[in-house]
Amino acid sequence: MELSETTHQNFDGIPPFPDDVPTAPLLRLSLKKLVEGDHEESDRFFSACKDLGFFYLDLRGTPEGESLLNDAARLFPVGEKFYELPVEEKQKYDFLEQKVYYGYKGYATSVIDKEGTLDRNEFYNISKDDILGVSKPWPAPEIWESNRPLVKSYMLTSHSIVTFILDSLNEHLHLPPGTLSSRHRLLAPGGDQVRIVHSLPQPMNDRQSALGEHTDFGSVTVLFNRLGGLQVLPPGDDAQWCYVRPLPGHAVINLGDAMVKFTNGLLRSNIHRVVNPPGAQADSVRYSLVYFSRPEDDVLLKRLEGSDIIPELAEGEQEEVVLSKDWIIRRALGKRTALYSKENWDKSQGTEKLSQRSRM
Repeated sequence: MELSETTHQNFDGIPPFPDDVPTAPLLRLSLKKLVEGDHEESDRFFSACKDLGFFYLDLRGTPEGESLLNDAARLFPVGEKFYELPVEEKQKYDFLEQKVYYGYKGYATSVIDKEGTLDRNEFYNISKDDILGVSKPWPAPEIWESNRPLVKSYMLTSHSIVTFILDSLNEHLHLPPGTLSSRHRLLAPGGDQVRIVHSLPQPMNDRQSALGEHTDFGSVTVLFNRLGGLQVLPPGDDAQWCYVRPLPGHAVINLGDAMVKFTNGLLRSNIHRVVNPPGAQADSVRYSLVYFSRPEDDVLLKRLEGSDIIPELAEGEQEEVVLSKDWIIRRALGKRTALYSKENWDKSQGTEKLSQRSRM
């Protein structure tokens, strides 16, 4: 796989990402070239989705890309203000008792491994269906209520870019037109959400994963980071964890479990985790901004018909068929400390075993 281009770009006001740590072999793709129908860029895109399931998407030079970059730049300081609220105030918006993954998740309220090690981050999830009026509105702190128009703009543009990605994959997979996008309609009930993550720097003598190794639950993830800490584990028995270097002007795109299930493993949802930022960034507070695209609630996660390149099931193989909504709830809530048990750990897992197969 082609390595990402060497770059020394860093974000203003943030310590530089070190040049002496292993970085992941993500391709750098141009949204502008893809939109313009560049065949070579489109082939590189499909290769990235099959080989690693992660790539950089350069958003500069297109109206939608520039809009998303601007909205992301405005949302980061809103997230910072939210996390300045007292813990007691934020906890009012934890809806776990209602078996809902929207709202607030506090520090050390999820486990990152089968032994029950606690996580080291907090995050806030905002439902697409809430913001767009598809579902009832969830209670939210004033900082988010007053920024609903900004969140809506970010969601609409993210969803539009995700739809473009899905349509591009649809064509490469030789599926009937609209097969993938019809399972991810903007105004259909589904689990799409925006997440803002906050992680404090960890003591030098006590550093662990802030978010344990996992695959994403849904279809396509759009991620913005300004500090390092995200790591991916490339496929293969001898693979080593590698950092994903944040790049100005780019989003990190990765595929989720639904795309693995839809294509019987042809596309990859790669294992990743979040650790303390490297080098001079280690003592900085880390924020992430994410848009998770997921299939509509009533979509069955199973191999899609109508493609001549999606592998058939092996003889005698029985695939698990599960509703998207059930899959997401199982995965999203299964690691919360109030629901976790060693016995149920495997049920909270995704397509990790498929992700580590070596096919490169």
